[in-house]
Amino acid sequence: MTPRLCRPLFPWDELADSPSLQAIHALLASIPDQRLLHLLDQRRHHGCDKYPVRVLWGCLLLAILLRYPSMQACLDELRRNAGLRLLIDIEREQDVPHGWNLSRFLAVLGQQPFQTELVAIFDAMVRHLGETIADLGRHTAGDSTALSGRAEPDDRRRAQEVVQGLPQPSGGRKEYLDDDGKVTKIVEWFGYKLHLLVDAKHEVALAYHLTDTKAGDNEEIEPLLAQAQANLPEGRIHSMAYDKAADDIKVHALLHEQGIKPVIHNRACWPKEGEQEKAIGGRIPLHVVHDEAGTVYCYDTSVPPVRRAMSYMGHEKDRETLKYRCPAHVEGFPCAAQERCNAGKAYGLTVRVPQSLDQRRFPAIPRATTQFERLYKGRTSVERVNGRLKVFWGLDDGNVVGSRRFHAHVGAVMIVHLAFATQLAKQQQNEGSFGKMKL
Repeated sequence: MTPRLCRPLFPWDELADSPSLQAIHALLASIPDQRLLHLLDQRRHHGCDKYPVRVLWGCLLLAILLRYPSMQACLDELRRNAGLRLLIDIEREQDVPHGWNLSRFLAVLGQQPFQTELVAIFDAMVRHLGETIADLGRHTAGDSTALSGRAEPDDRRRAQEVVQGLPQPSGGRKEYLDDDGKVTKIVEWFGYKLHLLVDAKHEVALAYHLTDTKAGDNEEIEPLLAQAQANLPEGRIHSMAYDKAADDIKVHALLHEQGIKPVIHNRACWPKEGEQEKAIGGRIPLHVVHDEAGTVYCYDTSVPPVRRAMSYMGHEKDRETLKYRCPAHVEGFPCAAQERCNAGKAYGLTVRVPQSLDQRRFPAIPRATTQFERLYKGRTSVERVNGRLKVFWGLDDGNVVGSRRFHAHVGAVMIVHLAFATQLAKQQQNEGSFGKMKL
C-alpha cells in the first residue's frame, strides 16, 4: 500500500495569484477586527460618514492581499468589479473612496489607540494558531530587515509622531564581512528596520517590532521574546536561532533565564595573532581546552601532541553543565594518553563544563554539534518570511509617507500574513489516494 502524499501545514508556495471571491471572503472573515472598527466608528462621532471605516479598512486589506502595485490600482479595480465591491460592503461604483481618503485613513490608523489595536489583532491571531497547532513556536528564528520609507513632510505632524514615540525614518547601512573580516557587501537604505521572530518550521510570524535604522538586533530580542511568549502557551519556545548580531552576553543570559536554548553563531573577538584556545580550568585537567566557539578539545601525550574534539554527551539541565567524554574511549581508536586519562574509569575521562563560566561560549546546544547546525539552518525561514512581506505584499515599496502611515501599513501587512496562515492551515493536507497495487 503506497502512503499518501502529505503537504506541509503551511504551503506558502501554493498561494493563489488570483484567489476566488470565496477565498477572499474567508480571508477577511478570519481577521478579528470588530473592536478596531468599533473604536474607529466612535472616533467619527457625528462627523462625515460618506466612506464608512469598514469600507476604508476593507480597501486597505484588499490592496495588500491581492498584491496590487498601488492603492490606486486597487480602487480602480473596485470601480470595475462589482463582486469584489460587495465583499467590503460597497454597493455602487460612486461609493468607492479616493486615494486621499485611504491616505488619511492610514494616518489615523497610525495613531493611538488604533496602532495598539492593530498589534492586538496580530497577537490574537497568533494565539489562535498557537492553541490549535501543538508545535507552533517550538523552534524559532529571528532577524531584522531593511524597509524603505519616507519622512512626513509636514513639520507639525512629524513633531506629533515624535511625541507619540514613533521612530522616524533615517539612513541605514549594513556591512557583510567574510571569515577574514573583509567587507564583501554594503547595503544602504533610508527608512526603518523590521525585527521579526518566526516559527522556523512553519514560517509564521510570532512577534514583530518596528524601529529606526540605528537599533541593534540584540537590543530588540527581549521585547520580541516577551511578545511571542505572551502569544504562545507557556513553555512552548524551546530554541531561538539568530545570526551573530545576537551574540551578546545579555541575550544569552536572557534566554538561559527563560529556559530557551540559543542557536547563535559566535562573534570573533579573540585577536587572530594571539591565543587561539584556553584551558577550562577548575578541577578539569589542563590538557582539556576550548576554542573561541566553545568547542572542547583534549591533547594526548604524543610528540607532537595531537588535539582532538571531545565527544559531547549532552546538556545536564539540573547541573547547568555540558558533559563530554574521552573521544578515544567513545569512538574506539588508540590514544597515547589512554592509560593516563581512562585508568580505572568505566566510561573514560568525563568532563563537565559549567555554563556559568561563559554562557556565550557554552550554550545548551554546543556549536560543534549536528543538532546546532540543523537548528541553525532554520534561520533561513525568517529570511523567506521577510521576502514575502517585502516583495509579495509590498512592504518595501518605499511609497508610504510618514511614520504613522508606515506603522499602520506594517500592522495591516502582518495581519494579512496571519490571515493567509490561518486559511492555509485549514486546507486539506493529504492528496492523492491509497494505492491499488498489492504484493
